[in-house]
Amino acid sequence: MQTEKGGVLWAVGAYVIWGILPIYWKSLEHVSSAEIIVSRVFWAFIMTLLLVLLMKNGRHLIEDLKSLWKSQRNFWALFFASILVTSNWFIYIWAVNHGHLVQTSLGYYMNPLISVLLGIFFLKEKLSHAQQIAFILAVTGVVILTVSYGEFPWLSLVLAMTFAIYSLVKKQIKLDALRGLTIETMFIAPLAIGYYIWLFMDGSAVFIHLDIKTDILLIFTGAVTAIPLVMFAKGAQQMPLYMVGFLQYISPTIMLFLGVVIYGETFGTIDLLSFSFIWLALLLFTISKVLEVLKMKRSL
Repeated sequence: MQTEKGGVLWAVGAYVIWGILPIYWKSLEHVSSAEIIVSRVFWAFIMTLLLVLLMKNGRHLIEDLKSLWKSQRNFWALFFASILVTSNWFIYIWAVNHGHLVQTSLGYYMNPLISVLLGIFFLKEKLSHAQQIAFILAVTGVVILTVSYGEFPWLSLVLAMTFAIYSLVKKQIKLDALRGLTIETMFIAPLAIGYYIWLFMDGSAVFIHLDIKTDILLIFTGAVTAIPLVMFAKGAQQMPLYMVGFLQYISPTIMLFLGVVIYGETFGTIDLLSFSFIWLALLLFTISKVLEVLKMKRSL
């Protein structure tokens, strides 16, 4: 029980950090989203590699790379996953710094539901009646938003889809979370370095050309990427999966609060109605999963 409580604290800490990260990205509004993302990729690679070496797991990292190379399918699947998560990061940072925090939070609310749909199509998983109702409610919420906006909330859907597909691909490849992120960022790091070289040659790079505060913030994009991931991985190992699913709504809830209360983004009656359908869907979905797990435990 004590171990589970510790796991919950680690996971809550990770989700809270992810929830308040928009404040960090907002402090870099004067830097282009492209430069922020290449900084995040490069410094996340450096940070995760250092953590792996400090934890004396360098040998395991090399073994992971050799194992991936032997299975070309897994190697290229992880390469594809690294492109997906980098795309997700870019869209997320662009959305935050262009006043779309509410849509960003909607995307991360939609993510677990999209993940389940992918599980149905690709892993042949089945939904209970309660989960089917949850999907109908969620779709209703999205339809309401679409009608009220006059256009489909593509930003939210792309955020949800890229991360859900990334999670599906990662589920097929058994890798330690920290070493996995090291390899993923290693795949993209050469592109990030190449882009930075071009920025410096073009004279449009902000890094080391503006002020020390901006330089420090850009360097620490690696830390704010790696630290919550390590915390989450540590927490997930010590707590039930259904608890992880329940806690994941902390991040988009904080994002929604920041968008509406702190940054003054629009959130009218129609938005509230739409989000209410989605919140109800998530509540119903989560409760049904918890009941499934408890039922399985009693049958053992």
